[in-house]
Amino acid sequence: MRILILVFLFGSIGLTVAQSQKQKPVLKENWWQIADNPDLGKYSTSEQQPVDFGIWQAADGSWQLWSCIRHTKAGKNTRLFYRWEGQKLTDPHWKPMGIAMEADTTLGEHSGGLQAPYVFKEGNTYYMYYGGWAQICLATSEDGKNFTRVINENGGTELFSGPFINSRDAMVVRENGLYFCYYTGHTLKDGTIQFNDQAVKQQYLAAIFCRTSADRLHWSAPVMVSAGGSPENQDRWYGGDAECPFVIKKDGYYYLFRNIRYGTTSLNYQYASENPLDFGVGHDNYMVGSLQVAAPEIIRHQGKYYIAFLNPELDGIRIAELDWKPVE
Repeated sequence: MRILILVFLFGSIGLTVAQSQKQKPVLKENWWQIADNPDLGKYSTSEQQPVDFGIWQAADGSWQLWSCIRHTKAGKNTRLFYRWEGQKLTDPHWKPMGIAMEADTTLGEHSGGLQAPYVFKEGNTYYMYYGGWAQICLATSEDGKNFTRVINENGGTELFSGPFINSRDAMVVRENGLYFCYYTGHTLKDGTIQFNDQAVKQQYLAAIFCRTSADRLHWSAPVMVSAGGSPENQDRWYGGDAECPFVIKKDGYYYLFRNIRYGTTSLNYQYASENPLDFGVGHDNYMVGSLQVAAPEIIRHQGKYYIAFLNPELDGIRIAELDWKPVE
């Protein structure tokens, strides 16, 4: 019932906001690289790749970049977090700071399963939402550099998981006193998920979900906010057409960046909606644009928009300025 009320509430708000014209993001060509493929010491491999990441400004004013590095020697699922630090957002080649975090299996995280950190600051505390391979977890920090996991009443780090498998790529938006956590998940190759010891067939192989919270710790049931449409199955594997959700609010609209592909054929679609719980399931009605980038994070700094994204070769991370133009 709570979710139904939220949908009605934001649908109503959408009718009263000033009807500004929808816009689409446009990538400038002035990009600069901030991170390379790091030296992981004993965990290094020739196949390792920096992928999903988070960027934020620490308490001392420095810029922090944590990236999930995959295909390493770190545990069964090969992933860990590595950290870089820059003095200015516009500086190239931030300083490598070493491995920042590894999965803790004693807390329910899967071996080598850390995925996609996202950080925001509220008051004097930094909140990091991240994937533990099957679940979304939380860690906090006072300085924005050193994070401590938040342990739940069951002695683990899981906040929530499901309904699809491999819940990951969490990011959080605060609106009207509520926190909206967007994340993704996919099914098994045959389109099923396990539910009550039964294989349940799903309509979509991957989807973006959202849960809401008043306290950042206890979350509502999930709402599917984006899935299917023309992006479905344009990816190179069965679960990748709805990854890395990133949502911002701009001029009365919520804009969702939905990732379709990584690598040299990187592709990301954008959607504009007045309802933060509906970006289109099974249709493209809210689609406004596309960019040839992967796993983007949008940064608003000193009145400008910036976009950080993966190198096409998956060997580093870069930033560029972002413009907005009216949708024709």
